[in-house]
Amino acid sequence: MKKIIVAALVVMGVVGTAHAEGNAQAGQNLATSKACVGCHGMDGNSMIPGNPKLAGQGEAYLIKQLEDFKTNKRKDPVMNGQASGLSEQNMADLAAYFASKTVKVGSGNKDLVKQGEALYRGGDKENGVSACIACHGPTGAGMPSAKFPALGGQHAAYVEKSLNDFRSLKRTNDTGKMMQDIAAKMSDAQIKAVAQYIAGLYAN
Repeated sequence: MKKIIVAALVVMGVVGTAHAEGNAQAGQNLATSKACVGCHGMDGNSMIPGNPKLAGQGEAYLIKQLEDFKTNKRKDPVMNGQASGLSEQNMADLAAYFASKTVKVGSGNKDLVKQGEALYRGGDKENGVSACIACHGPTGAGMPSAKFPALGGQHAAYVEKSLNDFRSLKRTNDTGKMMQDIAAKMSDAQIKAVAQYIAGLYAN
């Protein structure tokens, strides 16, 4: 029975295949030479609200996103080009570097944070919206083994864009279409509110 469950999780992408072991120092050198730091910050804390903070993100999740950008499974004109020349080792090194950093938590719009917290922690049962806490944890630390990303402290603008992209099917590289299904049931107001709550959620 255990083997069957593990096999099913592998098919779903919850249990990933082994990757090269990353070297954080090599990742830092590569991040600088590839100009990753220009968009994501030297320590992975992007100063640009529309660009994600990578600091403290799970290595497996970062590797998956780079692989998806490289194969165009996740589409972005800048990142598709940036990832195209990366080797498996390059991806592992970059992931190790950014994962070793600590995210700088911001703050959300106080008028929306309470609504966002209720949705993050309790979902919206009436409309079938699952609680974010189930996959991303009470502090927003995510679930690294399942490649569910850390969210705590992420830019509200980036979270809002990501949810809108899942809702419009502009982004479709989520496991089992989970985020597509959840975002499709969320209103604009709910997306804005939960993004504001996540911006100030402590993840470490």
